[in-house]
Amino acid sequence: MTNMNSTHRTSGQTARSGTRRSVLVKATALALAIATFASVQQEASATDQSRRQAKRMFDRLVGAPPAPALLDELEQRVATDGGAAAALYMLDSTRPHSSHFYTTTLKNFATPWTNRDQTVFAPLNDYTATVIGMVRDDVDFRTVLSADLVYVGQGINPAYSTTSNAHYEAMETNNSDLRMVLQGTTQSSLNGLPPAATAGIMTSRAGSEAFFIDGTNRAMFRFTMLNHLCHDMEQVHDTSRPPDRIRQDVTRSPGGDSSLFLNNCVGCHNGMDPLAQAFAYYDFDETQLRLVYTQGQVQPKYLINSDNFKQGYVTTDDHWENRWRLPGKNTLLGWAGQDGAIRTGNGAKTLGEELANSDAFAQCQAEKVFRTLCFRSPSDNDDRSQVTASANGFKSGGSLKRVFAEIAAHCAGN
Repeated sequence: MTNMNSTHRTSGQTARSGTRRSVLVKATALALAIATFASVQQEASATDQSRRQAKRMFDRLVGAPPAPALLDELEQRVATDGGAAAALYMLDSTRPHSSHFYTTTLKNFATPWTNRDQTVFAPLNDYTATVIGMVRDDVDFRTVLSADLVYVGQGINPAYSTTSNAHYEAMETNNSDLRMVLQGTTQSSLNGLPPAATAGIMTSRAGSEAFFIDGTNRAMFRFTMLNHLCHDMEQVHDTSRPPDRIRQDVTRSPGGDSSLFLNNCVGCHNGMDPLAQAFAYYDFDETQLRLVYTQGQVQPKYLINSDNFKQGYVTTDDHWENRWRLPGKNTLLGWAGQDGAIRTGNGAKTLGEELANSDAFAQCQAEKVFRTLCFRSPSDNDDRSQVTASANGFKSGGSLKRVFAEIAAHCAGN
């Protein structure tokens, strides 16, 4: 009996053991299947993400969807090299797929800087073409306000003219591929300026026509600050600077109230007038339709309305002073080699170097690119960190093309 019970127990234990092993095998197989499925799903998800990011970057940089074969290649580049490297490949000017970036995206990016209305609906001109060419060739963009440089169309008729924009309008009318036709040359060889008097896009024909025409040349300074340092005059308003360099044309008692001058007008003019003196020899002649430079001779516009305040400053040369370097709110613009002392110079070129080597200039470029590619302003810490990182990278080499690539990758999504 005992042997029979023992036999039954042994048989039962064996059956239960077999059942447990079966369950264990099935569970293991199920877990393996789930893990495999998850891995496949994860890999597929990563692949889908790379593809979505590649398409989004291309759409925003180029303004047109990539061909299927190109999208396959871009997807692989995003997955293998990362978003910024893939974006740089998208901007490679030796490849036809980048054409619309240079012809459309960059034109729309720069055109508002070329006119007082800040409209994108303006024709291609030498200012815009020079910005496009500098990005294409990865020229240090910190020289955009100082270089003896202008981009023209190779083989385009009519040829470049100092009195007409027809050369650039012909490129646009003929749908010229700016990626291919733009060629850099010196301004001084075309417009007759001494090389030391050239100042990048500030002395381009389009820039001159917009901001040196009529007026007092303060417009060139104000729009350069607005377009390239992202600060309008109200944002740099500081009544603590001395008023001794404010010109005669600014009344000290507007409407008979001197407090308006002391609390408002002085806060802009005490910084702007000493800096805008750099443009004292420039004018856009409406009769000749060209930029005129009178070396050593101050343009009459600097001396107009002298009866407004006889004791005001009389401009005698193009010597400028940056009083915003003195301790105060405008040191936040981050002047290069900032030491709390006034920096001085002569002419537009040296002023352009002063402005373009500031932290504000670098930050402004990154912010403008962000708004162009992300369709919004930076909105959170992650966005602001990316803008700061791109601005810092820009300060070390001046590559605006890399800023475009980095921010395109940031706004590609997850």
